[in-house]
Amino acid sequence: MELWELEAREEIRDTIARYAHCVDGGRVDDLVALFTPDGVLEVEGAPAHRGRDAIRALVTGTGRDLAAGTGASRIRHHVSNVLIDPESPDRARARCYFLAVTDRGVDHWGRYRDELVRTGDGWRFTHRRVRTDGAARGSWVEGRRRPRS
Repeated sequence: MELWELEAREEIRDTIARYAHCVDGGRVDDLVALFTPDGVLEVEGAPAHRGRDAIRALVTGTGRDLAAGTGASRIRHHVSNVLIDPESPDRARARCYFLAVTDRGVDHWGRYRDELVRTGDGWRFTHRRVRTDGAARGSWVEGRRRPRS
């Protein structure tokens, strides 16, 4: 393994961790800056959000929904089993699992699939796919999945 690959892997791990900390801390502008200007955040079952303004709107709206649905303004994401596949010194793919917890306990879990590029500001997401694999009974996410009457 070459030095550039070791550096890329560690910096990408940092980008993935920063994403979780920004979401959980409500630091929307910092989260949006982890994407390239034309980056995409795609949540399974919804249209892709393209560009920083669309990503900002999605994250802000989700935060409001969480607060309204649980009474909590925050959630905590735990990220694990990070696999990084550097394609070149400037491009990589990554995948990992997440577990989200609110004040009620485990809420939902799933996985991220990422495409990243190295920029002058560090590694940034060009495309992040979010797939929720499951949700706890009575959880915030389970409530969002139910058809509304």
